[in-house]
Amino acid sequence: MRVDNQRRSDNFEDRGRGSGGGGGGGLPAAALFAILRRIGLRGILIVGVALAGVYFFAPPSIKNMIFGALIGGTPGQSTQASGSVCETEAEACDFSRAILGSTEDVWRVQFQQGRLPQYRTQTGTYQEPTLVVFQEAVNTACGTAPSSVGPFYCPGDNQLYIDPNFYDVMAQRLNAPGDFAQAYVIAHEVGHHVQNLIGATQIQVQGENQNQTSVRVELQADCFAGVWGHQERADLAIDESDLREALNAAHAIGDDTLQRESQGRINPSQFTHGTSAQRMRWFRRGFDSGDPRQCDTFQVANYNQL
Repeated sequence: MRVDNQRRSDNFEDRGRGSGGGGGGGLPAAALFAILRRIGLRGILIVGVALAGVYFFAPPSIKNMIFGALIGGTPGQSTQASGSVCETEAEACDFSRAILGSTEDVWRVQFQQGRLPQYRTQTGTYQEPTLVVFQEAVNTACGTAPSSVGPFYCPGDNQLYIDPNFYDVMAQRLNAPGDFAQAYVIAHEVGHHVQNLIGATQIQVQGENQNQTSVRVELQADCFAGVWGHQERADLAIDESDLREALNAAHAIGDDTLQRESQGRINPSQFTHGTSAQRMRWFRRGFDSGDPRQCDTFQVANYNQL
């Protein structure tokens, strides 16, 4: 893929190093790639994602409390930042701004055309999120997060957060290298922002538990990431090798793959993000169709048919 011809988003903030209070390791509930390096990238996901489903049923005030409890610290707690992330991570910052700008262009049109699943919330005009880069820790409306939580979206402030070092983690620890795999990370978190705008994260599926609804939410975000890839396939020169990078990343963080590699067995009752096959399938569904309305995981009546 190429990004040299892509405009850079202005919705970008460099918080520097150590811009949040320290404390605790854990998992932000809506994050696809929430990974704690110090405990083991793959193993910690199994522990963390089990908490994710609780998040989607809580009102905003409780969501912030859950987020803060999971990742340590409380909203409003901060320490002084130092330095600039982009001084040392210029290429990663530039790439991230380019991908964010690309997602803005795509979702602005989708909202204008009303090409979205219809829930209780009126979609209106697309509200662009801000991408915040940081190192060590960051203060958010959802709590104070260390870099170890990986990329995440905070619905409390409509911002995406990422430590650019995570791109190296993907390649070296998750065996998911490639620029399109990195773009998939951002596009997935933007997918959570789209869900927040259209009310998808407020849906409770009757007869299902929290983990099952969490799977629906995560698979929809994967599909939305695929929609973005479809719409930008020509402009970003996305080819089959790029697609394989994204699908490889989706496979690497499937619940079944993570459980098998961390504990040697699979427990579907603990799934909160979907299997590797489901993640790949829903990303591919968005990528092949380019239509967000094809991403309505909540319309699949039988959970086992997702």
